[in-house]
This record gives sequence, C-alpha cells and structure tokens, in this order.
Amino acid sequence: MVAEDDEKQAELVRRYLEREGHTVTVVRDGRAAIESVRHQAPDLLVLDVMMPRADGLDVLRVLRAEARELPVLMLTARSTEDDLLLGLDLGADDYMTKPYSPRELMARVRTLLRRTRLGPSVEHVLAVGTLVLAPDRHEVTVDGGRVDCTPGEFRILAAMAAEPDRVFTRQLLLKELHDFDRYISNRTVDVHIMNLRKKIEPDPRRPARLLTVFGVGYKLTDPAKSPSRAPS
Repeated sequence: MVAEDDEKQAELVRRYLEREGHTVTVVRDGRAAIESVRHQAPDLLVLDVMMPRADGLDVLRVLRAEARELPVLMLTARSTEDDLLLGLDLGADDYMTKPYSPRELMARVRTLLRRTRLGPSVEHVLAVGTLVLAPDRHEVTVDGGRVDCTPGEFRILAAMAAEPDRVFTRQLLLKELHDFDRYISNRTVDVHIMNLRKKIEPDPRRPARLLTVFGVGYKLTDPAKSPSRAPS
C-alpha cells in the first residue's frame, strides 16, 4: 500500500512496485490509509508524512496502537534527526527523505519484506529466560504473553538474544539497523532500547532484562540468573 497525496509521486512509486511484481493500492490521505490497512491487511505500507485529513505520524500512531505489525517505510521532506527519531519512536521501520532514488526505495522495500516474510526453513527459537523469540514467525513472548515488536526492534532483540550477557555497543547495534535512513545515529539505538523496555520489562524504569552497561552499551540477560538488578 502507498499512502501519498502527491499524484506524480504516488504514480512513480506504484509503477516501480508493480514492475517488481507487487500488487499496489494507492490512497491519498491519512484516514483512507488507516481504513485501507484495516480492511486489506497489506504486507507493507509506504507512508508519506505530509498528507491531508491525518498526517503520516498520526496514521502510524493509530496503526501501532492497534498492534498492527506491518512494516512501515516513511517518506518525508523533513530531514532533521528529531523528525527521524520521532518516526522511529512511533514505530516506523525505515525512513527516507525526499528527494529519493526510486531504486533505493525498491531496495528498502525488498529488505523489509525479507525480514517479515515466513522462511521455509525449520523453525528455531531464541530464549533468554522467559523471553522467547521465534525469528521465522517474527514473534516475541515474555512469560508466555505475546509482545508486538517492529522489525527494527526485533532485529536488535534477536541479535542480543543470540548472545545473552554479551555487551553490545551502540555501534554494534547500529550495524543491525544499517539499512535505515542516513540520519541514523546512536540516539536511534537508545530510542529502540527505550521502546523495547516498555514492552519486555515489568518496570521499564528499573530494567531486569535489557540492561545498560554504563559507558559501553547494552546487554540482554536472564533476570533469574542475575544476582542483582542493574540500574537503567
């Protein structure tokens, strides 16, 4: 699905997507985007920020509040770091600034779809205590309860769950997000960590699983094996 009010931009994106074999629905305002996602359940949403009736950020707020996990690639003429971080904080999975290369946009789409589609291989899981990740199904559970994560959050969590108790620097975690917008920074990692703590910690202000190692980075640990809870 493409949500873009600029007719020429929408047509350009539609043509490139259809050229790669995708079926494309185009909507021209934010409310139409929300309703179309609810009824059609697309595999991916290309979402412009500046739209009538509801801007892209409001669309993203609504969809994530409804626990919809579809990948969202945002397009915007805004290029400041604060704009990028706001989009990521609301649950965007990727972010491109205008003007952009249609070929790069298609590469981003392919990457997001690869991350979220089911793989044909035998399923494996990553477990750190009662935190369990199923990468093939892109699912996370904590104490048996389902946790909804964006693809960006999932990539960070999966990397850390594969090596429990290893300290990951921000630069290492940035490599997991290497195909995000060029304005990505260390603060981007911190935003993802903050959002993950809200989802997997009983008390995000006093994390027991996703810990800060001051001056170094972060690590994921089993709180049942930790002698004491580290400060956030």
